[in-house]
Amino acid sequence: MRKNFKDKELIVFDLDGTLTETKSPLMQDVAFLLVRLLEQKQIAIIGGGRYRQFRAQFLKQFRAPKELLGHLYLFPTTATAFYRYRHGWRKVYVHELSRRDRANIKKAFHAVLEEIHYVPPDRVYGQVIEDRRTQVSFSALGQDIVARLGAKGVRLKKEWKRKHTDIKMKIAKLVARRLPHLEVRAAGFTTVDVTKRGIDKAYGLRQIQKYLHVPIKEMLFIGDAIFPGGNDYAVVKTGVDYLKVSGPAQTKKLIRNLLK
Repeated sequence: MRKNFKDKELIVFDLDGTLTETKSPLMQDVAFLLVRLLEQKQIAIIGGGRYRQFRAQFLKQFRAPKELLGHLYLFPTTATAFYRYRHGWRKVYVHELSRRDRANIKKAFHAVLEEIHYVPPDRVYGQVIEDRRTQVSFSALGQDIVARLGAKGVRLKKEWKRKHTDIKMKIAKLVARRLPHLEVRAAGFTTVDVTKRGIDKAYGLRQIQKYLHVPIKEMLFIGDAIFPGGNDYAVVKTGVDYLKVSGPAQTKKLIRNLLK
């Protein structure tokens, strides 16, 4: 690993597919390494899930001294919200979609699914179209599949991605045509997210720079989807240094290298 990566002031992690398996709890060995890293650097985490998903997936498993939590920053729903620790987790900002936009997004999803004659899976788990207020998300197998099925749910999501990524990309493209004033992204294994225009992970890095006064050149981004069409790819346009990983196992190796 290049020395200047080890000298970075702040490390930005994607959540799903990078620190954890999709919507799965943070493993304790990853949590231990993150606490050690937090002793040396600031850490930000950007993911597509809402804040309550961050709490269940990450914070519930993450144990760190309170003095270190002040150097940890959370950006749920693709940085449409920002939380930091100040005598408890406090909201810094939330960019909610208007009620009209949220209704139009749901209509757009339903219209596109009808247009392409979409055939849903035999069984879904939880909402397929979820209103997260800051973001509206389509999830082909339902938002709760991993919460209900655990590792089996992860396998089913990976299988759906392998077989149907072309369908997900088509849905994203057609929904984007219907909502030109909003941001539409294919995200994760089975998901399409819609937020306010201009909000993506690049936006998240710029918010880190604005609120934390850390220049982008002093950040390192680590994610699993840093490729054209991937939901981490937007960070490339900021000029940030980045490292692509294949999953939590490789992320652990990178953290160990950063600690050396």
